[in-house]
Amino acid sequence: MSGEEYSEKKFDTEAASSLVKELRENFSSGKTQSYEWRISQVKALLKMVVEQQDQIIDALRSDLAKPPLETVAYEIGMLKNSCKVTLKELKQWMSPEKVKTSITTFPSSAEIVPEPLGVVLVISAWNYPLLLSLDPVVGAIAAGNVVVLKPSEVAPASSSLLAKLLGKYMDNSSIRVVEGAVDETTALLQQKWDKIFYTGNGKVGRIVMAAAAKHLTPVVLELGGKSPTVVDSNVNLKVTAKRIISGKWGCNNGQACISPDYIITTKDFSPLLVDALKTELENFFGKNPLESNDLSRIVSSNHFHRLIKLMDEDKVSDKIVYGGAKDESKLRIAPTILLDTPRDSLIMSEEIFGPLLPIITVNKLEESFDVINSGTKPLAAYLFTNDNKFKEQFVKKVSAGGLVINDSVLHFVACTLPFGGVGDSGMGAYHGKFSFDAFTHRKAVLYRGFTGDSSLRYPPYTDKKQKCMKALVAGDVPGLVRALFG
Repeated sequence: MSGEEYSEKKFDTEAASSLVKELRENFSSGKTQSYEWRISQVKALLKMVVEQQDQIIDALRSDLAKPPLETVAYEIGMLKNSCKVTLKELKQWMSPEKVKTSITTFPSSAEIVPEPLGVVLVISAWNYPLLLSLDPVVGAIAAGNVVVLKPSEVAPASSSLLAKLLGKYMDNSSIRVVEGAVDETTALLQQKWDKIFYTGNGKVGRIVMAAAAKHLTPVVLELGGKSPTVVDSNVNLKVTAKRIISGKWGCNNGQACISPDYIITTKDFSPLLVDALKTELENFFGKNPLESNDLSRIVSSNHFHRLIKLMDEDKVSDKIVYGGAKDESKLRIAPTILLDTPRDSLIMSEEIFGPLLPIITVNKLEESFDVINSGTKPLAAYLFTNDNKFKEQFVKKVSAGGLVINDSVLHFVACTLPFGGVGDSGMGAYHGKFSFDAFTHRKAVLYRGFTGDSSLRYPPYTDKKQKCMKALVAGDVPGLVRALFG
């Protein structure tokens, strides 16, 4: 049965159970474990993205009014790169790793053998509906698993397109798409999986983890948090402003888990930073950003009203120093900067995930560490400075999923770096080989022959054997010789 046929039927717990049973049987056949199958499927995915680029751009335009350049750069481009890296490196990733053995197992040899986990579930997010759906799938396929992808129903055009295209391009005996909302996701989570990979918010992440715990299923949770941006006064102000804007409003209009969530800078420097941000925002998006084609819209009415509530709170509304314009009929909110936002305001208590950027001021930049560390660990943290000592302090004192010095969000595009959270911002990581590892069990294998068998390990346990064993465990070769030969 194809992925499209599956989506046409009512998907309940019975259907989910049947699907998992079928996929588990297909995995047991061993087909997906071959290098040839893995490569063929990654190539098929790459071909799909290349051939269907226009459809992908249109779907993301429909769901988010996402500018085509953002789709090409951050979704299509990154996914193509992920496929190409996998095609180049997969044979090496799959190769067993020889490791040393100790004197306690002499004579022996050992290796670590990567093996697929089995039947895995990927639940993706709406803000980057192509990349966050298929990048984990690339890793799951490369590792030799069978996969079920559950795209986000909040991006319906993208979800429908993914179901259609994966049904056409991929091996549907081993790779399936299940569309739907809460009922369908609940039905999927009731099944036993060998790994669940979830991208989204912490509230749903806890539900996913609780469901996985019932089956002792390991999880990767890619969540979010309040990613801080610390700005020193010794920076190139123009470049700093442009890079903050690119990471905030140039990434889906702030609807990205690693967008700068708030800025920390000194009281004296804040007016200069605000002016620089205003200037560059106008250069990028014009005097009326609500009409700009280079800004994504807010994904839904619910998210729109959530953001307006943050912006309209009494203790916050008078802190707006730039922007604040909104158009509910078009679900658009202009880039908005707020200065000296109270720490106890709503906008500082939850991840913003939108085009609002509060600025907190401190007397000394060193106070930023206390501000950041007083909250939960963020998914990302950014620092703009030319002070090498402060850079070292920042890297040492700030715990986050990832750090970037003198830019924002770019660590996400480096496939040699693991991408993932820590604490409340998530667990597990992916990208490049880390995606392969996320869906792989590293199996320990020890090889021995029948020669070199020692009586030390066998009863009766004499005093001599005990002395020898103590020396052996301690790695005391002279002591072992003395014990053996008196």
